[in-house]
Amino acid sequence: ETQTLVSVPCSPWGLTPTPDLHGPRKPLLNAPPHGVIPMGGNFTIWCWHQLLDMSIQLYKAGDGNYLTYTDPAGSEAEFPITSARRDHGGSYTCRYSNRTDPPAYSEPSDPVQIIVADPSLPRPSISLSLTSVTASGAGATIRCQGQRRDVRFFLHKAGDLNLQRQMDPAGDGAEFLIPTVGRQHGGSYSCSYRPRSEPFVSSQPSDTVQLVVAGESPSLASLGRVAPGAAVTVRCECQCRGARVLLSKAGDSDARRVIDLSGDVAEFPIRSVSQRDAGSYSCQYSTKSNPSVWSEPSNPVELILPAPGPSISVSPSGVIALGAAVTIRCQCWCEARKLLLYKGGIPIQEVYADGDGGEFTIPSARREDSGSYSCQSRSRSEPPNWSDPSEFMRIVVAGERSSLASPLAARPTRTPPEHPDFTHANVARLALGAAVLLVLGPILAEVYYSHPREAS
Repeated sequence: ETQTLVSVPCSPWGLTPTPDLHGPRKPLLNAPPHGVIPMGGNFTIWCWHQLLDMSIQLYKAGDGNYLTYTDPAGSEAEFPITSARRDHGGSYTCRYSNRTDPPAYSEPSDPVQIIVADPSLPRPSISLSLTSVTASGAGATIRCQGQRRDVRFFLHKAGDLNLQRQMDPAGDGAEFLIPTVGRQHGGSYSCSYRPRSEPFVSSQPSDTVQLVVAGESPSLASLGRVAPGAAVTVRCECQCRGARVLLSKAGDSDARRVIDLSGDVAEFPIRSVSQRDAGSYSCQYSTKSNPSVWSEPSNPVELILPAPGPSISVSPSGVIALGAAVTIRCQCWCEARKLLLYKGGIPIQEVYADGDGGEFTIPSARREDSGSYSCQSRSRSEPPNWSDPSEFMRIVVAGERSSLASPLAARPTRTPPEHPDFTHANVARLALGAAVLLVLGPILAEVYYSHPREAS
C-alpha cells in the first residue's frame, strides 16, 4: 500500500506553495536571485519541506534520473554547484521520499531555471528613443542590438524581478515599445540575449539606459538646525542614474551646483557652514543632451543656523533716577526682522527692527524696573530663525541696593564693617580694677600683721 506523505513546505522568504490535496504536497525549490549565474561561478539550490527523516532528490529536466540526493537531518537540503559550466544551465525540480521499500515520493516542486552567462558571447547594445526624460503619457522605445540573428532578446529593469520581457526578432535587434509611459516605467534598463539552440545560456547584460519620466521629482533629505562651522552634506536622491543633478538655493543664483550622478544619490558637501549657507534648498535632474530637459524640483528643505546674538546697551548709564526715561538699545548685524526684549528670561516687549537694530523704552523708571535684561533677534526668512540671546544687562533704579548697570549680572556688594572704638570700654575696665584693689588692700594687710611670728 502506498503511503501518503503530508507536509506544508515553507521557505525563509515566506513563500508557501499551494497544497495539493490529492496526494503528497510539493516541496519548495529556490535558486539564486534572477537565476543567472556567471560562467565559472558557484551557486546553491535549496529544497524545503516539513517532514523529518526524508531523502531529498534534485532533478534536471531532460536528464531522466535524479542528479543527486541528500538525507538531511532536518527538512532543508542544499545542493551546491561549483564552477558553473554551460551544461549547468537548465530547469531544475526537487522532491522528497520516505525510507520504505518501495519508497513513497512527493510531487515534484515547481521548476526553477538556471541561466549561465557566457562571457564569450558578445554583449548587446541598448538605446532609448528620443530623450531619456519623457513626458508622462508619451511613447518610448527601447532598442536592443546584437550581432546574431538566431537569438531571443530579454529586457530587464533594475529592481523589478517581475519584468523580463522577451522577443524573437527576425533580425539581429529587438525593439521593446512602451506605448504610454507612466511614472512606474521610470528606471534603469538593460538587455541580454540567449541563443535559440541553447535556451539556458545567456550573454552578459548590456550597459544600462535610464528612462526618466518628467514630473517624477527627486527627494531631498532634511537638514534642520546646524551649528556654525559644522560639516554638512546635502543629499538628493532619485531613480535617475547617469543623469545630471542640480542643487539650488532659493534667491541665490550663485549657490547653484551641478554634478553628474553615478548612483542613485547625489551628495553636495558643505565643509564649514556659515550664515550665507542658510536658506531653502531644492534639487532636480536632467539629461546630458542639448538642450537639457529638467525634472520637477524636489521638496524644499531648510538649512537653519542660529544667528549670532545681538548686543545690548542702556541709556542713561549708571543708577537710573526714579521717573527717568530709559532707552534699551538692541543691535544686530543679522538682517533681523523683529527684536524681543526679555526681563529675567520673560519676554516683555517686541519691536520691528530698524536698520541694524531696535530700541525699547521705559518712559518713567520705577524701582520694579530694576533687573537683568537681554534681547533676541528674529530673521526675515520663513520659517523664522531666532538668534541666540544677548548677554544680560543689569539695570538699577535709585532706591534699590545694587550695583550700577553692567553687561554682567550684578553681584551684591558688601560694605566692610567699621573699626569699633574701644576707649570707653578700656576706661571702665581700669576703674573696676582700681576698685578691687582698694577693697582687697586692707584685708591683705590685716591678715599679714595678725599672723604670729616665730622666735629668732
